[in-house]
Amino acid sequence: MSAHAFLSASGSSKWLNCPPSARLESHFPDKGSEYAAEGTLAHEVAEIRLRYLNLEILQDEYEKRLRAVEADPRYSVSMNDYISDYVDTVWERYSCLQAENNGRAYLFIEQKLDFSPWVPEGFGTGDVIIISGDTIEVIDLKYGKGVPVSAENNSQMRLYGLGAYNNFGLLYEFKNVAMTIVQPRLDSISSETLTLNELLAWGEAVKVTAKMAMKGEGEYGVGDHCRFCRASATCRHLADYNLEIAKYAFAEADLLSDAEVSDILMRAGAFTKWIDALQKYALDAAVNTGKKWSGMKLVEGRSNRKITDPEIMAEILRNEGYADETIYKPTELRSLTDLESLTGKKKFRELTVGLIEKPPGKPTLVTEQDKRPEWAPEKSIIDQFEEE
Repeated sequence: MSAHAFLSASGSSKWLNCPPSARLESHFPDKGSEYAAEGTLAHEVAEIRLRYLNLEILQDEYEKRLRAVEADPRYSVSMNDYISDYVDTVWERYSCLQAENNGRAYLFIEQKLDFSPWVPEGFGTGDVIIISGDTIEVIDLKYGKGVPVSAENNSQMRLYGLGAYNNFGLLYEFKNVAMTIVQPRLDSISSETLTLNELLAWGEAVKVTAKMAMKGEGEYGVGDHCRFCRASATCRHLADYNLEIAKYAFAEADLLSDAEVSDILMRAGAFTKWIDALQKYALDAAVNTGKKWSGMKLVEGRSNRKITDPEIMAEILRNEGYADETIYKPTELRSLTDLESLTGKKKFRELTVGLIEKPPGKPTLVTEQDKRPEWAPEKSIIDQFEEE
C-alpha cells in the first residue's frame, strides 16, 4: 500500500470542491517542501514523548530515539518548546478524562485510520485518539505557523473522525465524535464535536463526490483550495477564471465602478498566486527538462559580488589605515524569531518581560470569510490611548 492515499484526508478540500483535480494533479510529482520535512520531524518528537508518557517505550529507548531526532539540523530548542506545549495539552486532556471517567479513558498514538467505506482506498494517520465516556476524540498536530486552521466543518478532520469510528466502533460504544486541531506555534486550539449520526450523514454525502474524484469525473471548481493543487499552474479552468479579469479592459466606461473594484480585489489574490505558480512551473521545466517556451529564453540571472575571505579582506584594509568601525557593520540583534530559537520559547518569555511590544498592524483588505474582526479605527485609537 502506498504511504499516502490517492484521495487523502489532507487533500480533501481539493477533491471535494473539484473532483477531477485528484487525477489531474497526479501527473505532477509531489516534491515536498522544507516546511513539510520540519513538520514531519515535529510529529516524530511528539510521538516519542507521548509514547514514553503512555509507558509504551522505556527510558533507554526514549532517550535513544530522542537523540536521533535532536541530531537532525531541523531540530531546535524552539521546536522542543512548541512540542512540549502540544504534549502537555494532550496529556492534560487525557488525564482529566481519566479522572472524570474513573480511569476509563484510552489513549492511542499515531493510529492508521481507515475511512475507505466512504472514500475509495481512503486512509490516514490520527496523531492522537482519546476514547472516554460516550466520545471519541481525534487530535491533530499542525506545526505550521501560517494561519490558524479551524476544526469547524474541516473535511480532513471529519474523514479522520470517520476513520476513528471505523477502527474503534466495534470495540467501544460512543455517541459523539470530537475533532481537535492543535497549532502550538500559533497558540491555537480549535475543536468541533458532532454526534455520530451527524458525522455518518456527512460521510454518506461525501461518498458520491469521492467516487467521482477517484474516476477523475465531476465538475471543476475554482476556489481557495486551488493554491494547494499541484496542477494549478497549468489548469485551464483556473486560468479561465483568472483571465476573466481581462473583461474590464473592454468596458466602455473610463472609470471602474465600486462593484468592479470589489470584484477585481476579490480575484487579485488568486490571480497573483496563479501567475507565481505559472512562472515557477515554466522555469522548472526550462531548467530541468530543457523545455523551450515561445518568445522566451533562459539567461543567467543577476548575482552579487561576495568576499571569499572576510578576515584577509579586513586585514588588508587595516594595513591601509582604515579603522574597524569603517570596515565592519555595526553590531545589531538578530530577529526575535532567531533569538527565541536560541533560548527556547519559555525561557525567552521569562528573560524579556517588558522588552517586547506588538504594535497594531496596518489595515489590509481581505474577503469577508476572513476570521479576523473588522478593523475599527476608533477602537484602535482608544486602545493606544489607554495603553499610554
